[in-house]
Amino acid sequence: ILFQTHNARFVKYTGTHFGLFRAGAEIYRSYGVRGLFQGHSMQLARIFPYAAIKFMSYEQLKMGLDGHVSDKHVRNFLAGSLCGIISVGVSYPLDMMRVRMAYITPESGVAAERVRTVAKMIYSEPAYRFGLFNFFRGFPLSLMGIIPYGGVSFLTHEYMTALARTRFAHIATLPLGEQNSKQNRRRKQPELRAWAELVSGGVAGVFAQTASYPFELVRRRMQIAGVHDPTRKASALKVVREVWASSGVRGFFVGLTIGYVKVVPMFAVSFYTYEKLKMLCDLE
Repeated sequence: ILFQTHNARFVKYTGTHFGLFRAGAEIYRSYGVRGLFQGHSMQLARIFPYAAIKFMSYEQLKMGLDGHVSDKHVRNFLAGSLCGIISVGVSYPLDMMRVRMAYITPESGVAAERVRTVAKMIYSEPAYRFGLFNFFRGFPLSLMGIIPYGGVSFLTHEYMTALARTRFAHIATLPLGEQNSKQNRRRKQPELRAWAELVSGGVAGVFAQTASYPFELVRRRMQIAGVHDPTRKASALKVVREVWASSGVRGFFVGLTIGYVKVVPMFAVSFYTYEKLKMLCDLE
């Protein structure tokens, strides 16, 4: 987030060798271990409804589209995109607060802003007539970005797991003796080994992050616009022009490497947990 938003203290590390580790070392020196988790409480508050709604609505949408869209890949992409739109719509204000808390870097030794303080700060910004609108800065762009993000992630994951169960079944699936083979189970798909589930999720994260990253970067810039000028309304076109003028095409991918470091384990673990819980609950 600090790299994406061009934070003044950390911009010197963007595009440099080992910039991630050097920036992390400075955060640690200034704020200790807690500094590396700034905004994490809001991330936990956001991810619970976001992930719950995303996975639940994906399954429902996939079944609903089954009779209308014959191509399974198109169906998976559409279901992933639509479930992403729904989940972002519910959790966006929490994401806005998380980004602000991560972006605001006080002087060394000064306590970080609390959730209540940041919420009041955002609400009181005069950019919009109604304070609640401030919590939705960059929301339309987020909806645009979630279409490739959600669609590509579920499409890739479904494709990778299907590939593991067919072409690479001899190494990726568990032996029949180790699979849960109760007679009355609804779930008939062969169970994948843990590494196969993790790899499928990680690859899905890489493709999803790459496809949607420019949208994410511009959205982050819009979310922190109120810090610099509380009276300024967030304009996606203006942010795009600023990024293009300062860095060209590369500017839209600042921090992408760190994004991979984040999303690969995140997607791997989330999809792995998702599939294991489906197995425990006997869901196809």
